[in-house]
Amino acid sequence: MRISLGRTLSIIAVVYVIEGFPMGVYADVWPIYFRRHGVSLTEIGWLSGLYIAWSAKVLWSPLVDRLGERRHWIAGSMVVMAACLVWIGFDDLHRLGPVLWLVFILYCVASATQDVAIDAYAIGITERGREGPVNSMKITAYRVGLLTAGSGLLLLPGWIGWRGTFLVGAALSLAMASGVFAVPRVAIPTESRRETIAPLRRWLNRPGVIPVVGFILLYRVGDRAMGPMVKTFWVDRGLSDPEIAAVSATFGIGATVLGAIAGGVMVARGGIGRSLWLLGALALASNLGYAAAAAFPESGRAGIYAASGIESFCGGLASAAFLSYLMWICDKEHAAVQYALVTALYALAGSLVALPAGWLTERMGYAGYFALTALYALPAFAFLPGARIWLEGSDP
Repeated sequence: MRISLGRTLSIIAVVYVIEGFPMGVYADVWPIYFRRHGVSLTEIGWLSGLYIAWSAKVLWSPLVDRLGERRHWIAGSMVVMAACLVWIGFDDLHRLGPVLWLVFILYCVASATQDVAIDAYAIGITERGREGPVNSMKITAYRVGLLTAGSGLLLLPGWIGWRGTFLVGAALSLAMASGVFAVPRVAIPTESRRETIAPLRRWLNRPGVIPVVGFILLYRVGDRAMGPMVKTFWVDRGLSDPEIAAVSATFGIGATVLGAIAGGVMVARGGIGRSLWLLGALALASNLGYAAAAAFPESGRAGIYAASGIESFCGGLASAAFLSYLMWICDKEHAAVQYALVTALYALAGSLVALPAGWLTERMGYAGYFALTALYALPAFAFLPGARIWLEGSDP
């Protein structure tokens, strides 16, 4: 049955708010929590290496295609993450011991599994030609979910303490686990369930796969490299938790939504391929905004606010084009496996560059490290001409 664009967008909004929430805890709440408790930048950098779970997800993605219903995978993952947040809330955090690391790993694996199910679900309900507006909504809703955690939860420690904050995060996770059943079920053909490895092999055997893989690995790597140090930069510049929440909510979500809408319009009008060039270059240059804010501390909070706004807007632009590309090159019937592969590729590159982020920042300073991240994604543009070959029929 054909779903109207308006109905499709409303469904996308629900599932991507749910997808964004766990990443907000991982990327925003944890670094601030640990920095407040005296954890070094090097250790926080190592923690960011757990993003490797989003690369490893391709290993178990066939299970999402083959077993059960995608809504069940989403809800089950949220329940696991809720349990992890309860554990973290009751841990004394004397040190990042082995048990706590196992909890972190379990949380990240559950979040990555949820991403597999949600991305496959979204591709299943999105008709060809609607990638632009759908991805604008995905980015916007994902950012809302991320900021619900990354900004909303950061307003709570001053009132109820960190333990209470993590318990609220667990309760919200359980609420989202229940709420996912408000969206309709997307049926998966029986014959598609029988295939697991074959769709992946067909994707990898397509002509021109090498430039496609190279492009996916590198296109958004600059953003991933900078991410782990942004919140610690805010902490070290003296921003309080409520201020950090306000910066993210006011500038972050507003700028990202505007960027995502503008990016979606550009994709719809100019095609995916053309948009990847321009919007990717803008996102890469936006890292220099943070480098400038760090290099000129006299810019104060205004410099941080400006850097945040520019980075969020340009990130929204580039994400609209990039996600449209990833959706286009995957089959609907095998979206869990194929989309898990392509997102695992750029997650892998992001994990590798994020791993030494804290170590490099301690030696280069924030300004030097942020400037370095602006160079990371340049090689992606060498692969882009070859990667565009797979955009046949998209007005590239």
